[in-house]
Amino acid sequence: MPLKQNIPGAVIIEGHVQGLSNTRSLGEAGIPVYVVDKEKCIARHSKYCTKFFLSPDFNSEEFVTFMIDLAKSENIPGWVLIPSNDHAVYTISKHKKDLEKYYKVITPELEIVSNIYDKSRLLSLAENLGLPIPITQYFSASDEAVSSALKFPVLTKGRNGLTFFRAVKRKAFLANNEKELRSQLNYIKEKYPLNGTFTQELIPSDGSNKTISFTAFCIKGEIKTYWMGVKLREHPIQFGTATYAKSVYVENCYQQSIPLLKALNYTGVCEVEYLFDPRTKEYKLIEINARTWLWVGLAKVCGVDYAKIIYDYLNEKKIIYPNSYKKDIVWINPVSDLIYSISSLIKGKLSLKNYFTSVTGAMITNALFTKNDMKPGFSYMFKIFYFLKNR
Repeated sequence: MPLKQNIPGAVIIEGHVQGLSNTRSLGEAGIPVYVVDKEKCIARHSKYCTKFFLSPDFNSEEFVTFMIDLAKSENIPGWVLIPSNDHAVYTISKHKKDLEKYYKVITPELEIVSNIYDKSRLLSLAENLGLPIPITQYFSASDEAVSSALKFPVLTKGRNGLTFFRAVKRKAFLANNEKELRSQLNYIKEKYPLNGTFTQELIPSDGSNKTISFTAFCIKGEIKTYWMGVKLREHPIQFGTATYAKSVYVENCYQQSIPLLKALNYTGVCEVEYLFDPRTKEYKLIEINARTWLWVGLAKVCGVDYAKIIYDYLNEKKIIYPNSYKKDIVWINPVSDLIYSISSLIKGKLSLKNYFTSVTGAMITNALFTKNDMKPGFSYMFKIFYFLKNR
């Protein structure tokens, strides 16, 4: 569709797979799209990317200055900001008042974002609402007694995953016994305050309990539309990034998300992740992402176009919120899924027959290649080893 004249456009922040999907969604509607990334991303190759800009790191003060200068130099007052990266979300939230002088901002205020990205606050909120969460312990010293309720193996993470990762260069530490846990806590405290971490039971995998993503667009905590999907293949295996996913509906995840998002008073798009615990038969809250996620393109194919909903909401356009969506539609990143499926084949976790059956169905949407926009997919293929190293 040709670009519409004299209408505000959108700035997509981070142009990896999810940013590419958001770029295509708005571009197909004739909306001008700029892509901003701290590196040369695949979305810049999309036919729907009007302009591309390299930015400072998303978690820096320089990024805010860069975005303000961009609005001035490009004369784009009132354009919509759509971040696809946690660092960008946090920085935009922190400087929301300054950025709103130049852009329309969907990212919630810092208080709300902090209630999500500080895992101790999120878990406490969920627990107070009576929602199932993994058994959790907060250590303040490496020699503190391990609770009898906490069973190994366990994961230790940062209450604020962004700052934790910057300090220790890892998202989480897996300990199979108390000795390993003590060693990890001693290592962490040399680089990061222990009272800024939490340790959780690792929900066991029975091969069928996969991560469920409940996603929604909300206004002040009221869910206006929603969509759900399941990660069928991911890397690393069990708690990683999706390479192959499918649209589903899980009643428990829907019902649990209603009071949670209401309590957060959340406005915008978010992804709430749950994992089924085969021991307790509960869907336990894992985390919330205050942004679009990697496979947001599947929601669009199923009838819930989040990027367009964000754009229309911020521009005060009439929105007819979808009250249903297509189920059993599959999304695949054909490049990364092939690479990690080969690894699963070698380890005996996936059969060749099941792999070929899964990738030859009729109801498959491709994360990289679309009929009218092939170049980003080829760019991804050429840069796959770089992505595998850095993403």
